[in-house]
Amino acid sequence: MMKSMRRYMKVGIILHMAFNGLAGGEGPILESLRKVVKDDYFDVVEITHIKDPKVRQEAKEMIACGHMEVIYGGQPLLLLNGLNVNHLDEKERRKAVDILKKGIDEAYEIGAKGFSYLAGQYEEETMEDSFQALLASSREILTYAKEKGDMPITLEVFDYDIDKKSLIGPADRAKRLAETLTKEYDNFGLLIDLSHIPMLHETLDENIDPIREYVLHAHMGNTVISDENLPGYGDTHPRFGFPGGENDVEELAEYLRKLMEIGYLHPENRNIVSFEVKPFGKEDSEMVIANAKRTLNSAWELID
Repeated sequence: MMKSMRRYMKVGIILHMAFNGLAGGEGPILESLRKVVKDDYFDVVEITHIKDPKVRQEAKEMIACGHMEVIYGGQPLLLLNGLNVNHLDEKERRKAVDILKKGIDEAYEIGAKGFSYLAGQYEEETMEDSFQALLASSREILTYAKEKGDMPITLEVFDYDIDKKSLIGPADRAKRLAETLTKEYDNFGLLIDLSHIPMLHETLDENIDPIREYVLHAHMGNTVISDENLPGYGDTHPRFGFPGGENDVEELAEYLRKLMEIGYLHPENRNIVSFEVKPFGKEDSEMVIANAKRTLNSAWELID
């Protein structure tokens, strides 16, 4: 495409995926963040829980110095602690809600422009009960966030039968959730991810068209699902071009076209599209990031 992608989007990267060992809130957070902030390819960095308040403050100052936006991902708070916002046990559901509220506090503290979470696992026979539990938790989270400011809250759409086995889930469930919550709250939307769409057994049109008006955030990445015996199988977010992977240059280009079609990518709003890529095995983080940038550059060239 002749026009710069920067006229249409803000390119982001998820820090705790691109650099191993950060998702739990410790590790070389500032060292890794410094590499991203110094890279002017990125307008946005997505972070998660940072345990040490001093490190959080340094991260905030570093991001501000780089003139970047920051998004807070609450997914690791749930996944690493084995928590489920649609748990049918009220005590367990409360634990999930409470930890997300702490994440929302951190997100506001660091100046985040958005906060995301995910639905938990469920059983087919009690799916409706789980859906109602998810609604209850989401209402608490949205109300809490709204009382503190105007930060948008997004629920990320995951697979329902391969890896995370999340209630949300297929496009029809995502649409039902978004339709319900957006009637009550103006700070809710959905987060879609190119790497999850093949895992949902849906085409781009099947996945995105039903929820197009609710998409507030987008990720781009790869997945391996053709054979469960292949390295990197599941929701592991390997680099583009990974053996057996579903997404590469052409698939990313189609995704970007779809985001333009629904108005998510547009010169008048420049929404965020973030890389969710993770080194596999002994792969180097900075090489994986360079891979992602090259893939996006090539994909953009394919868009008319």
